[in-house]
Amino acid sequence: MLQPPDTEPLDPPERTLMGPGPSEVHPRVLRIMSAPLIGHLDASFIEIMNEVQELLRYTFQTENRWTIPVSGTGSASMETAFANVVEPGDTVLVPTNGYFGGRMASMAQRAGGEVVHVDAPWGEPLDPDDVAAAFDRHDPEVFGFVHAETSTGVVQPQVPELTSIAHEHDAYVIADTVTSLGGVELRVDEWDVDVAYSGGQKCLSCPPGASPLTVNDRTMEKVLGRDTDVRSWYLDLSLLEGYWGEDRSYHHTAPITNVYALREALQLVAEEGLEARWGRHREMATRLKEGVEELGLELNPDDEFWLPSLNAVRIPDGIDDTRLLAEVQEQYNLEIASGLGDLEGEILRIGCMGYSARPQNVRLVLSALEDALAMQGYEP
Repeated sequence: MLQPPDTEPLDPPERTLMGPGPSEVHPRVLRIMSAPLIGHLDASFIEIMNEVQELLRYTFQTENRWTIPVSGTGSASMETAFANVVEPGDTVLVPTNGYFGGRMASMAQRAGGEVVHVDAPWGEPLDPDDVAAAFDRHDPEVFGFVHAETSTGVVQPQVPELTSIAHEHDAYVIADTVTSLGGVELRVDEWDVDVAYSGGQKCLSCPPGASPLTVNDRTMEKVLGRDTDVRSWYLDLSLLEGYWGEDRSYHHTAPITNVYALREALQLVAEEGLEARWGRHREMATRLKEGVEELGLELNPDDEFWLPSLNAVRIPDGIDDTRLLAEVQEQYNLEIASGLGDLEGEILRIGCMGYSARPQNVRLVLSALEDALAMQGYEP
């Protein structure tokens, strides 16, 4: 008979999380996660579901009926968007200017889409003229873009211009808002975004596991009128509608504790107020930006499309980023991260998100960076 493994009681380290995610979880969110479980069809839980949907509508700035938390991490809400909207044979236009544009392409292909690209360098946003040219060339049915690119520290400006171009071609727009929801300005209805997905573990400061998604009526008509079934049963919105719609019929067992956590995190957003919250993120990130510049470091993107919630700092010549990251974690119990994809080894990614976006955390990052750089002989 197999014997149980010899393990110690779980005791994770207490890190200050200032990387690209997860961010630190607000104490109120941690407390609510110890609340008793109830059934996923319990009348009390259904009321919680209703509240979560209303709070999500506020945070997304949308009146969309189809606004839900997907059971899974941010990648699950991303896959829900592409798996439902993209039908086999659809042409899907996605960007090449970051890591998560590449993930869009992969998910669109798996859904049966024919992927084409609009190009921009890593570290720059999409140019509306280039998007218009790509539409004229490829005439896609679906257009995806990343509002806040976690791999490059770039926020996409001119979103209404992009959605206008897409809708002139009768295309559907899917926006990645994983690193923007609750942290930087986002107005789904005003900007005419058809589908937006996000995650809980970034600017919402919630553990991953229940991930926001909003879909407008026009797009749900496409989803409900598909000629083929969605390839994922679990993420099929035509089935999820039965659980998150008016009927509240069984589809799957929701991650009840994660829904509690998301509800509390969204309540904190509402109490702070969206515009005040956007302002706090910018204020804290500005302090961080000014501090790294005083150390002689540069941010990767230009100021006009700098993403306050994710700061991409260029690594000086001669600095070993692996050693630097290990030193700040060992000496300061601090998590920041290196680059992804084309920017691997070239940037540090420093988050300033949600509950982590506080003055003491910014001061800690700057002190840790200064010491770790000095240990490698760096002088400003």
